[in-house]
Order: sequence, then structure tokens, then C-alpha cells
Amino acid sequence: MRMNAFVAGVGMTRFGKHLETGLKALGAEAVQAALADAGIAARDLEAAYVGNAMAGLITGQECVRGQVILRSMGIGRIPVINVENACGSGSTAFNQACAMVSAGCYDVVLVLGIEKLYHPDKRRTFAALAGGMDIEEMETSLARFQADQTPGAGGAKGEEAGAKRSVAMDFYASVARAHMRQYGTTLTQLAGVSAKNSFHGSLNPRAQFREVMTIEEVLAAPMIIEPLTRPMCSPIGDGAAAVVVVSERKARELGSTRLVRVAASALHSGWDHEAGELDTASLCAQEAYAQAGLGPKDLSVMEVHDASAIAELSAYESLGLCAKGSGGRLIDEGVTRLGGRLPVNTSGGLLRKGHPVGATGAAQIVELTEQLQGRCGKRQVEDAKVALAHNGGGVVGREAASMCVTILVR
Repeated sequence: MRMNAFVAGVGMTRFGKHLETGLKALGAEAVQAALADAGIAARDLEAAYVGNAMAGLITGQECVRGQVILRSMGIGRIPVINVENACGSGSTAFNQACAMVSAGCYDVVLVLGIEKLYHPDKRRTFAALAGGMDIEEMETSLARFQADQTPGAGGAKGEEAGAKRSVAMDFYASVARAHMRQYGTTLTQLAGVSAKNSFHGSLNPRAQFREVMTIEEVLAAPMIIEPLTRPMCSPIGDGAAAVVVVSERKARELGSTRLVRVAASALHSGWDHEAGELDTASLCAQEAYAQAGLGPKDLSVMEVHDASAIAELSAYESLGLCAKGSGGRLIDEGVTRLGGRLPVNTSGGLLRKGHPVGATGAAQIVELTEQLQGRCGKRQVEDAKVALAHNGGGVVGREAASMCVTILVR
């Protein structure tokens, strides 16, 4: 559907390791910041969409996660809709909130994306992440992902998947090897994504990792699974991000000049498509561009789902920034670095800002809203007018299980 909604306020925690901080405290920090930013009281909220993927396995809190978190800060009575869609939980919550506002059901809606992934038993975290794939097909999928590895390559032991690394990295490593064989993408280009995002993350006080890394340092880091070294893989993290979405009527009532318009939001699921058909990300992108009446050349800044370095390069191609197989050239030419023609992942992306999966999609909206409002300090993109968020979740077959592409306009 065509969107007619506005972002009135945003807030988020720093992403990182918060072992001693619970979901309630993390959520309260983000929600209170977003309400204050919007100039709206909690009593004005008419509904809330809460994105979380893994609290059940990590903390034991199931079923009523959103209600529990919001009640702790005095927010109740209103409908609270819990959204679980793997790494796309936050963007799915935002998509659904905007759809309900656009349909005229509500004037003021809260979106909260939240996750705790750190746990003293790392295997529990990896088990939770494995739930983003088809469990009944896990062995078959991992065998397919690992089939073309170089014998003896670092991190290549199949039994380490799910024990010493997320199984998602086996998927991304397989995608990277295929991209390198087919298009000539290089290790240096993959490392260039991580190095670029480390520079961006160094400028973001809410990023989990703020050290600047060179391409050489990225390449020299420990191998997780061929060809991905540690900085080419997004880290786990804890954190929360919140967004207040309002209708056009409420936007006029607020009278703020800082409101950001939601020009489009397209949500689709992965499917078994024929060779040559659009992938899920490309389908979402085309639909979002059509909704907004805009195209890739109109974009000022982007946040994309760089769960691995190859995921960012692939996103360039799916979103129409370049031809298939040419993503590496945008890194070589500095196009997507701050100061380039189209900066991508100015927050540091998942690779450096961190990836508390349920919070990631909402955090992208926070970053892009602040970019469009000129509030990003040293990482500010000059005269940013149009922003795009690309957030995927889980894996089915050879692509994301869920995908959401959102376009925001100043």
C-alpha cells in the first residue's frame, strides 16, 4: 500500500554488551528518548509494535514481550503487537505501524525494536540465531553452503557452525565465494566494506565498535569461514531503538518542521523463484521506488543490511545502484564512503554499530531520520534529502526469509 505516515521522534541505546541490563531497561531508554524527541507523552500513544526475535531463547521471556517491556514504563491498555521476523523484526514492526497509520486506524504509534543476544553460554546465542533458518533442512543447507570451500581453509570445519559461529555466516560465505567466482569480486573489496564501515562507526557514539580498521587489518584478522574474516561478519549485540510514527493529521497538529515523511515501505518474503526472476531485495526495491516516485539516483544516504561484507555489496546491486556483479567497484571508487556520491551505512552498519537483531531495522530508521534532520555531527551527509533502509531477516533457500525496503524523505 502507499504510505502516508511521518516519523515524529526517534531514540536508541548504544549497541553493545549489556549483560547486566534487562529488556525493560533497554526498552525504556529508547522509548523515553523517542517520546521526548517527538514532544509526545506516553498517554498519546494509540498502539505499539514491538519487534523482537530471540528473547524467548536468550532471556526466557516469551509470548508477551512487548506488553512486559512497555508496562514497566507505564504504557498499557493500548494494543501491543509483538512482531517476530528474524533480523527483519524491527523493520517489519515499522512497516506495519506505518501501514496502520496510513490506513487511518491510528494517529500516533510507537515502534520498538529490541534484542539481547549476549549470554554466558555462547551456544545458546548461536542456537537462537540458527532459528532464522529452516531447522528441518539445516544439515542439508549447511552441506550445500560448505560444499565449495577450499580444503583446509580457516574456520572451515562444518561442526563449528552453530557452536563457534552463527550458521548465517556459512550462508554468507557461500554467497561471497559464488560472487567472487562469477564476477571477479576480490578479497580487498570485501575488506573495503568493513574498513569503510569502521570509519563511519568511529564517528557514531552509539556504535558497538569504534576502532578504525584498514583494509590490511581486516584481511589479517582471524578467519571465521572462508573468505570472511572476523571484521567481515556482523557481531552479536544488545540494544533497543524506538520510533514514533504519526499520521498527516497529527503531523499538522504538532507543527514541527523536523518531521520526516515515510515515502514508501515494501515488505516481502523469500520464495522459490525461477532463474532470472527478481530476488526478494530487488522486488522490494522496485516496489518502494514506484511507491515513492523516486529512483536510485535520487538517494542521498542509505542504511543496508550488512550482516556480512558481501551482503552490503549484494545490496548495492539489488537496490539498483550498479549492475549485477559491480558492487565491488563502488567500494574501489569510494562512492559509498562519507564524502562519496552516496554514503552507505553512515552509522557503521551492522558490522560496526552492531546487530541486536530485533533492534536493527528500527535503528536504521533512527540513523536515517537523524541524517535527514541534519543531526549526525561528524558523520552528517551534506544536504541529505532522501534516505533508503534495506533490512533482511533469516534465510530460506538462497536468500532472505523476510526483506523490507523503506524510503524516507525530508
